Amino acid sequence: MKIILLLSGLLFYAYSIIAQENFMIPTETRYWDKSRAYNGYILFGSGGTTYLIDMEGNVIHTWKIGTNPRFTPAGTILDAAGGDPSNSNTWKELDWNGNIVWTYTESRSAYHGHHDFEKIYNPKLGDSTFIYIANKDLTAAQCLAAGCDPKNNYTGAQMDVIVEVDKKGNVIWEWSFFDHVVQDIDPTKSTYGVIKDTPGRININLRGNPLKSDWLHCNSLDYNQELDLIVTNSVQGEFYVIDHGNTFTKGSPSGSIALAASAKGDFLYRFGDPARYNQGDPPSVLDNWTKATAGHKQIGGAHNIQWIKTGLPGAGNFLIFNNAENLFELTPQSYIFEINPYLNSSGTNTGKYVNPPTAGYKIVSSPNANLMKEKKNISKQVVWSYSSKNNTSFYSTIGSGAQRLPNGNTFICSMNDGHFFEIAPSDSSVVWEYINPVTRDGIKKIKKDNYPTYNAAFRAYRYTKTHPALVGHDLTPGKPITGFDPDYITTGTVTSATRENEYLTPETVLSQNYPNPFTYDTTIEFDLENNKQVNIVIYSFSGNIVKSLYNENCTPGKYRLNWDGTNENGITVESGMNYYVLTADNEKISKKMIYYK
Repeated sequence: MKIILLLSGLLFYAYSIIAQENFMIPTETRYWDKSRAYNGYILFGSGGTTYLIDMEGNVIHTWKIGTNPRFTPAGTILDAAGGDPSNSNTWKELDWNGNIVWTYTESRSAYHGHHDFEKIYNPKLGDSTFIYIANKDLTAAQCLAAGCDPKNNYTGAQMDVIVEVDKKGNVIWEWSFFDHVVQDIDPTKSTYGVIKDTPGRININLRGNPLKSDWLHCNSLDYNQELDLIVTNSVQGEFYVIDHGNTFTKGSPSGSIALAASAKGDFLYRFGDPARYNQGDPPSVLDNWTKATAGHKQIGGAHNIQWIKTGLPGAGNFLIFNNAENLFELTPQSYIFEINPYLNSSGTNTGKYVNPPTAGYKIVSSPNANLMKEKKNISKQVVWSYSSKNNTSFYSTIGSGAQRLPNGNTFICSMNDGHFFEIAPSDSSVVWEYINPVTRDGIKKIKKDNYPTYNAAFRAYRYTKTHPALVGHDLTPGKPITGFDPDYITTGTVTSATRENEYLTPETVLSQNYPNPFTYDTTIEFDLENNKQVNIVIYSFSGNIVKSLYNENCTPGKYRLNWDGTNENGITVESGMNYYVLTADNEKISKKMIYYK
């Protein structure tokens, strides 16, 4: 009875897609539409190891480092060595075999590297360099001299800097937020100005948020070689574009740092929360106290800001994972935003940066009343976005990333649940899906209900075999991370189930066990239309017999059995997935069930 098997797969696919609503789900590759997904290899770090896997989830290669890894154009792997994306002062570059080919440590005590970094090619230097984000310590005296409100305590204050070093580890350029501040409380200071008229600088006296440790918490950066610009994102709700090319002088680190600190280093563009420079409404609670509005705030807790690379659909636009924290939606969920910063209010591409409040906003209503969302202002510069239809299916409070693929699809890493998936732009459908099996408690085939980041992956990337890091290396697949054979749903399974079930009616029906998952016992039911010899056997996920549950000659009718989770010897089995297989004469039907103790 093939049809029943196929329908079981279809139900299981639906079960995996809404992973965040379920207490127990299988890990590794869950679904693959080969006709629509962009074939390649996935690189991610988890549990101190970097994994390169294929689309089925088979392991191609591993490295004994795994914080926030990525391949470089030179064909190496680059990662932070601290084990924590939010705190690392050492970075390492490894070859295919794990040998260290370059390493750098930020040894200055006032600098604290964190989150993001990148190997770039500096066209003015004519060589590759390394850039990274670091928090720089500030004294209370420095803060007060810059115009910080004297009513507050600034002990332990920090602001982010972007540092560039050459191959020898020499600092050759540095840009600091602290050099680009504005304030409107002390006219005797050089930083004094009208906040609304100074969008190229950051207000150092934000209401309710005085300068403190890790004040901006920048978590990502990207470099555009063609434009010679850098973009960096603050978790508080904005990203900023700064000029690298016109603030860098070859052979003069001190001159470069001075240029970066000058007006030439002011923001060229900023996006996300115009209320921070008094050009938009801030989030607020509405009059009835049960609802809120995000005002003109667009992003919150966002990660992985980047330019879409040349040659890809949307090239030149920004792509960002909008975690959507602090947007004050009644039912929060995450989004992917694609932003064209050159659009004006009429939607014309001006070829130059347009201040988002000048471009204006469109009022967007919720697509479905059950989402329970208020109308909101969405920037006219947002040209594409993605969110799941079910708001509980896709929400990551921290980390995460997105990547535009050559076929126009977008590859997404949702950190909280170790959830990687690829969506097609035409209908926002999922065409590939994977759940990270590496957890705090080891490698798991079944992920149980747990707290966020239990099986986290900070970021993930999709690469093809033509990438310099993969060319010339053995890409023969091994087993998946769990050691089990790949087990995932394909489009053929779903299509066949839908088509064939329209005109075929089975003689024997095996129902899904209930409850499922179960802890104590579960009920299995089946129906017969004719006399048959029926045998029901329970198998482990790896295919071993767990228990022969039933073997009888049966007359037509409905039958009900019970299984208590024990094997042939009466010993309780381990938690995880099992199969129950019904054989009725020449028919064979199977279904999956999950035991959780």
